[in-house]
Amino acid sequence: MLPVLYTPLHRQHEPSFFFVAGNFTPAQERIDRAEFLRDAAVAAGCELVTAVEHGLAPVADVHTPDYICFLEDGHKRWSDIPGASAEIVPNVFAVHGLHHGYPERVVGQAGYHMQDLASPIGPGTYAAALASANLAVDAAVRVIAGAPAAYAICRPPGHHAYRERGGGVCYLNNAAIAAQTLRRHGRRVAVIDIDVHHGNGTQGIFYERDDVYFVSIHRDPLNYHPYFCGYAQERGSGAGLGYNLNLPLPADTGDDAYLVALEHACGRLHSFQPDVLVISLGLDAHENDPFKGLRVTTEGFRRIGERLGRLGFPCVMVQEGGYDCDHIGTNLVHFLDGLTSKLKP
Repeated sequence: MLPVLYTPLHRQHEPSFFFVAGNFTPAQERIDRAEFLRDAAVAAGCELVTAVEHGLAPVADVHTPDYICFLEDGHKRWSDIPGASAEIVPNVFAVHGLHHGYPERVVGQAGYHMQDLASPIGPGTYAAALASANLAVDAAVRVIAGAPAAYAICRPPGHHAYRERGGGVCYLNNAAIAAQTLRRHGRRVAVIDIDVHHGNGTQGIFYERDDVYFVSIHRDPLNYHPYFCGYAQERGSGAGLGYNLNLPLPADTGDDAYLVALEHACGRLHSFQPDVLVISLGLDAHENDPFKGLRVTTEGFRRIGERLGRLGFPCVMVQEGGYDCDHIGTNLVHFLDGLTSKLKP
């Protein structure tokens, strides 16, 4: 029975808006996303389990101390500013690579550590993000202990978060934290990101490393978030050259073309021969998702799961995007059913 990790602590993070095209719109990354996923998994026969607490060390193994401290105490310091908004929203941004100092005031730190206006930080954001990361760690530990697969309902998601920057509704990079946990236990690791958006944060964390192979299949960033990363020519650098594979797809790509790209990715994953595969499980490539990037069907998610399952690698699944709450649970169940039908017990 597939273990599914969930925590009600995610409810402490309740963003009040999503900033897009110059407008404050209702948040897409809603609390009920995780509840729909949990209920669908349980109804499908998965085992809902409580994660063991693994502490801050796995998070600190990926993210910088400055960034962790900002997430932990930034909202309190922000709230001490007369007239400050209820959530941290940057009004100035660092140009990374060109700055020469680290600001003392939380307003400056917000611009240093956040990449966009779409990721407000409220009073419970850090606690929720930390609990989300802990689920990913526990899923990795369960696979280390011999489980063929484990699924973490991580909310908030994480794949847009870099070592010292959040954004794209992500704060701590759950997939990278799971991968690093596996590395600390001596496992050879590959990460495949199937979210409709490129996993730019995960790529950035491992870009110069040859011990984690990163693959992302996503909507072409030429005209889609995150815009500045996710191009096919990004292959890694230094020791990591050749250990990064991006497979950008045209808008409205459907099941068959998606599976062609996935087949190419699976060939590379087979050649790398990881001990464990970390799956950044975005479900927002679905044809009805409000971000309207690709047109994968519900049956398409089953086929994606089946193909990844046929690789035969133990899997740690970490939830990323997926914002069509009418279909997100069904899409999850189809993916899990496809994957587990091919995995070795």
